[in-house]
Amino acid sequence: MLNHETISNNNARNLSLYEQDFYAWTQQQVKILGAHRWEDLDLANLIEEIESLGRQQRQELRNRLSILIAHLLKWQFQQQKRSRSWLATIRIQRIDIMDLLEDNPSLKPYLEEALERAYKKAIALAVKETNLPNKTFPSQCPYIFTDILDASFYPGEVRDLFDE
Repeated sequence: MLNHETISNNNARNLSLYEQDFYAWTQQQVKILGAHRWEDLDLANLIEEIESLGRQQRQELRNRLSILIAHLLKWQFQQQKRSRSWLATIRIQRIDIMDLLEDNPSLKPYLEEALERAYKKAIALAVKETNLPNKTFPSQCPYIFTDILDASFYPGEVRDLFDE
């Protein structure tokens, strides 16, 4: 049976390991879980880390969307500088986003918010990488989510990069 004193003592012992060597702490918690030694778990930090994992998946989606949209903006607004590198980045980000959504289908209801938040960062990236003024780019994302992930969607006229 768990009592408050046992939990406090275990948390104090685990907290120091958590702060000193995070990896060692994770391995310790795995062993404790595997042994079903519930009273030895560092519950406060486990809860915090599990919550953090969920936030990381949302952040990963936003980051990948930002990079993808920035490259779509560059593709559309700097047609003369299109390159295989941009094409590869667009393709890779699309694949990675699809994989992320396949692995985490519960992120799908978050897509609209993620797209809105990612677009702000995408504009900043596009401005930095193109040296075009901020006002060049639309204030709202000009692409719908299905187009963003569509392997055949490239805004503006398409050059022969696809056939090279």
